[in-house]
Amino acid sequence: RLTRHLLVIGAQRCGTTHLQSLLDSHPDITTARPATPEPKVFCSAESVSLGLDWYRRTYFAHATTEHVLAEKSTSYLESGVAAERARSVLGAADIVVLLRDPVARAVSNWRLSTASGLEDRPLEVALSENLGGSRPWDPTRTSVSPYAYLERGRYVDHLGPWCAAFPGAVRVRLLEDLVSQESAIFELYASLGVDAGHRPPERDQLVNRSEGTAPGLSEPLLARLRESFHDSDVRLAAVLGRELPWSSN
Repeated sequence: RLTRHLLVIGAQRCGTTHLQSLLDSHPDITTARPATPEPKVFCSAESVSLGLDWYRRTYFAHATTEHVLAEKSTSYLESGVAAERARSVLGAADIVVLLRDPVARAVSNWRLSTASGLEDRPLEVALSENLGGSRPWDPTRTSVSPYAYLERGRYVDHLGPWCAAFPGAVRVRLLEDLVSQESAIFELYASLGVDAGHRPPERDQLVNRSEGTAPGLSEPLLARLRESFHDSDVRLAAVLGRELPWSSN
């Protein structure tokens, strides 16, 4: 069987680490090692210049019988140039995007930025100020802005370059489905052309949703956040051809 590549490109704080474990448990799939820090190969012109053989040797030397080589780097979704670079190195590839309620994602992102020592503002202050615009950030410290709580959740804005680079190969899935529907991972396996009957032991593990939808947010701010995502959510629903599970929240 021919070796194929799979990229899980985001979004950040949407359960992609859990998804990675579900993929890695499949006998036909192996994921890049080391997984931490994320490889982010296609964010770097220098790494891309080293080529496909270097990429496989560096991150997939452990692969044996698996024929799908999967890398998770959640910075990719926000980088149009990463899409072009990935296409130039990999040729054809499967692209998976995992999304969730953008308000819950923003809260989780704030928690991570706070825990990482990058954010010192209270939750409501950080999100309220983000409604007014972006905060400057240091690209030498992080690959993407740690403060793009709202921009990062306007998912449909980021899909275009990937759909253009990999037409027909971008699969968008929702964390809410992955958590609540046992069939969701089996359907994803099938869409990737691997055995859909595999039952991952990680299926029942909790993912990073312990914070709930929007703890600590006042109703007025929550309403403003929902409104800020409205247009993006409408367009995403149209792209997916379905109602979004958080649209009634």
